[in-house]
Amino acid sequence: MLRNIFLSTTAIILVVAVVFPAFEPMIAHAATVNDSVTVTQAVTPGISITAPSDITMTAITTSQNSAVGNATWTVTTNNQAGYKLELNASATPALAQVSPAESFADYTEGTPGTPETWSVTNAYEFGFSGYGTDISSVTWGTDTDCINTADVPSATLKWRGFTGTTKIQVATKATETSTSGVASTMCVATQQQTLFAPSGSYTATITATATTL
Repeated sequence: MLRNIFLSTTAIILVVAVVFPAFEPMIAHAATVNDSVTVTQAVTPGISITAPSDITMTAITTSQNSAVGNATWTVTTNNQAGYKLELNASATPALAQVSPAESFADYTEGTPGTPETWSVTNAYEFGFSGYGTDISSVTWGTDTDCINTADVPSATLKWRGFTGTTKIQVATKATETSTSGVASTMCVATQQQTLFAPSGSYTATITATATTL
């Protein structure tokens, strides 16, 4: 009996002596290694602008002395620094006939280049204003409509004349827009006062330019 126990114990010791060294390195010498990656995502700045319909003004006559029209551009950009929107005419004066060479004078401000409440005296003139989220109400007035009454320029917007191809900033934003963009409305107006505008067809080409900052 004791001999059998001795043999069994000896066998167990031998198995442990053979098997344990095989697993011991895994238990006593386990190691961990790490690696990492960097993810880079570029976002390219872009800008777009919508194309509104052309403007047809109410006809000026011997009894109709003023007219008002409008066009709205929506600017969309993801540029982090924002954008600016500028307007310019293609010629000086902006509103003119091809032949004969008649034209409405560009609206004349009391302080050149400074928008003001609409006022035309002893002349026939063409001017513009604007309103929208990104258009300064301090510079361009507080109305959200181009008219005071039908075909009469708003009395709370501020107006000025175009200066030919020189760009005039009307809107700006210092961050990206929403995905639906931001709308800015240009108002244009004509008026004859004391003097009749000569009959004929007058046209002006106005360009809106949206630029990332």
